[in-house]
Amino acid sequence: PTVASSEGRFYSPLVRTIAKAEHITQAELDQVPGSGKNGRVNKADMLAYLKRRDNSFLNGTNGAAAMPTTNVSPVTSSLSRGEGLGERAKPKQTPVPVLSGNDEIVEMGRMRKLIADHMVMSKATSPHVTSFIEVDVTDIVNWRNKVKGPFKAKHGQNITFTPIFIEAVAKAIRDYPGVNVSVSGDKIIQKGDINIGMAAALPSGNLIVPVIKNADQLNLMGLTKTVNDLANRARENKLKPEDVQGGTFTLTNVGTFGNVMGTPIINQPQSAILGMHNIIQRPVAVNGEVVIRPMMYLALSYDHRVIDGSSSVTFLVKVIKLLEDPTLLLLGL
Repeated sequence: PTVASSEGRFYSPLVRTIAKAEHITQAELDQVPGSGKNGRVNKADMLAYLKRRDNSFLNGTNGAAAMPTTNVSPVTSSLSRGEGLGERAKPKQTPVPVLSGNDEIVEMGRMRKLIADHMVMSKATSPHVTSFIEVDVTDIVNWRNKVKGPFKAKHGQNITFTPIFIEAVAKAIRDYPGVNVSVSGDKIIQKGDINIGMAAALPSGNLIVPVIKNADQLNLMGLTKTVNDLANRARENKLKPEDVQGGTFTLTNVGTFGNVMGTPIINQPQSAILGMHNIIQRPVAVNGEVVIRPMMYLALSYDHRVIDGSSSVTFLVKVIKLLEDPTLLLLGL
């Protein structure tokens, strides 16, 4: 017999047993690509997924010293050799770090463990490349400063830069859908919906990525309400499982923390993530004169297996055009 998840996917008892033994959550299991009939996940799919996750620890290195390995589950070890679930193998030993008298050992919380596994798996899965580009946000900043007071009075909502960025990204994806894809084996899955994930801070300091479904179909008012609602519920730990599922592209507005430039990690199984950075007044040359303008860097990290440099920069240039000319975003409310 098979068991259905809340997402409507069916999993065999064997797949469920592997997931339980490897501490794979339902949300994580729902993201595992399936090669079986109707996209069903089978034993081979689970082994491939676990191999990517394990290899990220076993082979990962920062150029100076290898990452410490994790304990390998007996279930994973036996399955990787093609053995039955009833057989067991000795777990690999984790190297013991050298501690000084002033060191403190702090256990990772459940959320931090999930984030760590997801990030390492992403780097092991996708060859990451990041393209940077600079945008002059003078008109966007002036427009927001002009309307934020009346906007709050009329709609009862604070308008931040995030929904403006999301609108620009959604419109750019509509013109350049090649960044809105996933990879399954040797196949590219072109996503029909534009569901934008946005990184939001939890009270613990961890990040979670709630998703704005069909972002390209919402106007700025709808985006503002949705962004504010998701951000508020994230801070209150009131997000539902469906709020963080189904994303096809992620935007992380790390500029709110003062970050000037960074290289975001792809949120698997997506293929691209856009980092929006701090808006800073800088001297720039405009029409042969040096003027002070509010400038911002954009950083697009993408899976180089399916997205190349030319298409990524073309997409970024489209985002810039939208952000530098608010009339193209139909911002008038």
